[in-house]
Amino acid sequence: MNHSAFSTGTFVGRMWMPQAQGPSVVTLRNGDLVDITSKVLPTVRDLLELQDPTSVVRAADGRRIASVSDALALDVDRSKDGLRLLAPCDLQAIKACGVTFARSMVERVIEERAAGNPALAESIRAKVGDLIGEGLRNVKAGSEEAAKVKEILIKGGLWSQYLEVGIGPDAEVFTKSQVMSSVGHGDDVGLHPISKWSNPEPEIVLAVNSAGIVQGASLGNDVNLRDVEGRSALLLGRAKDNNASCSIGPFIRLFDDTYALDDVRAAELTLTVKGEDGFELTGRSSMSEISRDPLDLVSQTIGTHHQYPDGFMLFMGTLFAPTKDRDEAGHGFTHKIGDLVTISNEKLGLLTNRVRLSTQCDPWTFGSSHLMRNLAHRGLI
Repeated sequence: MNHSAFSTGTFVGRMWMPQAQGPSVVTLRNGDLVDITSKVLPTVRDLLELQDPTSVVRAADGRRIASVSDALALDVDRSKDGLRLLAPCDLQAIKACGVTFARSMVERVIEERAAGNPALAESIRAKVGDLIGEGLRNVKAGSEEAAKVKEILIKGGLWSQYLEVGIGPDAEVFTKSQVMSSVGHGDDVGLHPISKWSNPEPEIVLAVNSAGIVQGASLGNDVNLRDVEGRSALLLGRAKDNNASCSIGPFIRLFDDTYALDDVRAAELTLTVKGEDGFELTGRSSMSEISRDPLDLVSQTIGTHHQYPDGFMLFMGTLFAPTKDRDEAGHGFTHKIGDLVTISNEKLGLLTNRVRLSTQCDPWTFGSSHLMRNLAHRGLI
């Protein structure tokens, strides 16, 4: 496994410590994971609240836990008795912005028009293509050009509420998952068993503190149930927020002299899906094609209208919407149990998860109250 992404930069994450029966804050040093948990840094949330988290991480005392290679291996013991990577966030809210790429907005319109039936998607997709062709590339939300595209789609009988959030002035901002509920690299991700049409969504996730300052970024999989949301946008919570349906990791790369917001703006994400049936899918998402700037998404999430005392992780949406047929012609892609999903970026590393049903994934049992009691017992707060 290539870990060149971790050769430079400042990375932080969390690991489950069996002896402590709780998590520790870790950083990468010379190919190793080092525990830097202290009364100053009991949580990642506390780290991101600092004025200069990078300098604090670099200067922090710590002890070696494991090599990065061992920690990223997919065959580590993931029981409560096993040393393993966790999602790199803890007390932060987990928010998401949807329909932030104009081209992928079309797939949301298709989901809605197909009412969750993948068999109808191809004919609707062709109609949209006839109307606007490649006209959605690099469209900026709220612009005159975006208004013209919206008018064309409405005249073509394809009005959708997704048009409003996709290319209108106001972004869609929703709660992707609950505090402390995200899984990390190597864990299973879950699909609600009612879904028959689902897909991964490779995204960059911003780490934002309570002042609205972006301190770094990570990779994320915003697991999506296309048929559930397609039946009704009011089912967004059911489609997005289920046991193990959110994955973030493997680490947060803090902004420093090697990595900044412009690197996020220019990022290319690659996604691969390998099924136990031999099926393989490769896709990409290019942040250069996002319809809204990352700082615009942050300002639409936090401000005088809404505060986050513990900060938040913000999924920024994806360009990727798979259409490759997996089984029947015209039915497109859907997950199957056992799929191995890998999201990668040359500066953030890779995030790998295996697909299960949410009812089969390990239940979420360690919440904010458990973290506070654990840290207090360890004398860290």
